[in-house]
Amino acid sequence: MTADFPPDWPRTAPPPVSGVLRAAPEDFIVDEILTILLSGSGEHVWLKVRKRGWTTDRVAQQLARAAEVARRDVGYAGMKDRHAVTTQWFSVQLPGRDAPPWAERLPSGIDVLESVRHARKLQSGALAGNRFDITLRDCTGDRALFMARVDALRARGVPNYFGEQRFGHHGANVERARAMFAGKLRTRDRALRGIYLSAARSYLFNEVLAQRVHANSWDAGVDGEAFLLDGKHSYFIADNIDALLDERLLRRDIHPSGPLWGKGEALPRASVRKVEDEVLARHADLAAGLAAAGLRQERRALRLLPQDLVTEWIDTTSLRIQFQLPPGSYATVVLRELADYRVATSIVDED
Repeated sequence: MTADFPPDWPRTAPPPVSGVLRAAPEDFIVDEILTILLSGSGEHVWLKVRKRGWTTDRVAQQLARAAEVARRDVGYAGMKDRHAVTTQWFSVQLPGRDAPPWAERLPSGIDVLESVRHARKLQSGALAGNRFDITLRDCTGDRALFMARVDALRARGVPNYFGEQRFGHHGANVERARAMFAGKLRTRDRALRGIYLSAARSYLFNEVLAQRVHANSWDAGVDGEAFLLDGKHSYFIADNIDALLDERLLRRDIHPSGPLWGKGEALPRASVRKVEDEVLARHADLAAGLAAAGLRQERRALRLLPQDLVTEWIDTTSLRIQFQLPPGSYATVVLRELADYRVATSIVDED
């Protein structure tokens, strides 16, 4: 797309402070939450790894090289940021073999903290969530307004946008999806094709969510709503919003949802359907391409509810923000509601 990507998808209100994000990797700490009970035996070695300045896929390559196995024999549950200090689990298939001396074979910035045997490979998506410990530097703004915003966020949550990393540098993956759908780009790489499809799907979802934020209905039930059950993929359609549904929304038992587009008839009805149809019409090439690709239509919650949100002013200009998120959600969409942050120049210059 352009250097202006991502679009200025609306916030719920202007952020009360501004600051610098990722001034150092230690300012963005992520710890993966894994709830699988490891057996202690089996042909897969599961490794708890702390990485600094590495992408998740590059760490997987280094583990494969250290263990002298194929890259496909290494598994992980989710991607983690490069410009950060992150802790996550990997599995390496080593049937009938001892694990290598990891510390001797892995480069600087990759440390194995724990090693446990298990019968199965770690699969993508096998996460309970992630804990974030983020520090913003050079902060300015109104502290009283910031604390009020924190209280509002605890009560209401934030719009559940896909983060900008989903779309590639300057949104390039969305444009590649358009080119692929138009027959101008062909790829035999299934992983790349999946990335382009996900970018297109996520872009349509964000566009729908933006309209709901404009209308202040992103966390409220609207006639014709497709409500998602909390923590599940199940949904139901509500033609009319009544007091019971409002109470369930407040209880966080259900959530308004937006489309992860694919083949089939649109799910919502009434005014919700109208909003989604208008967005899909504006991006008809993406909608048609996703349907033709055979993706099954799904729903995603419009609101994101951070857990255990804690903030602390470390000094007069440094702000620490800690919270926990479920899998598939983005820390940056929480931050953008609290602060008008800019990424450190050293990282921007790398791109």
